[in-house]
Amino acid sequence: MRILSILFFLTLSLVGLAQPAANVKLTNTKLGTGLAVGVPSNFVAMPDDGIAVKFPSPRKPIAVYTDPSGRVDFSVAVRTTTFESMDYAVLSKVYKASIQRLYTKVDFLKEDIRTVNGREFIFFEFVSTLTDNRRSSQLPPIKKYQTIQYAIKGPEVYVFTFTAPAEEQRQWQPTGLAVMNGINLK
Repeated sequence: MRILSILFFLTLSLVGLAQPAANVKLTNTKLGTGLAVGVPSNFVAMPDDGIAVKFPSPRKPIAVYTDPSGRVDFSVAVRTTTFESMDYAVLSKVYKASIQRLYTKVDFLKEDIRTVNGREFIFFEFVSTLTDNRRSSQLPPIKKYQTIQYAIKGPEVYVFTFTAPAEEQRQWQPTGLAVMNGINLK
């Protein structure tokens, strides 16, 4: 009887932790002609100087939204591409290899070509680990939970990235998946 009670309370606590993506509140945000994204309601737009510090690159994202702690981000970037939409199967392999080269270790949870709001996307969900392998380094590995979606529109590829600390994956996974399902690219 005691074991049954413990199992019951354990099940209830696990159900409470795993919130379905449908419960995530998103705010529809228009980023330009033909592009709207669902942003978690408590996220704020990162200012340009914050983007420049957190994403140091000559090709900065067109928008970055962050949670109040600044540890979880959703970014949207646009890059020029020579690929066409019919190349999604090939492009998926190219981007997977690119992701694997960026990190010391990548554990893919899901990879797919899927349709969201009438548009095809290449989708990856994974946990990345980046280790500083210098002999003098005392830094611990950086582990992140990430979802990334790619879509081609004309000569451009749109890159949507949701990133959270790996130790908070259970908390942020429903939000990351909801955000990816809230993209509307016409």
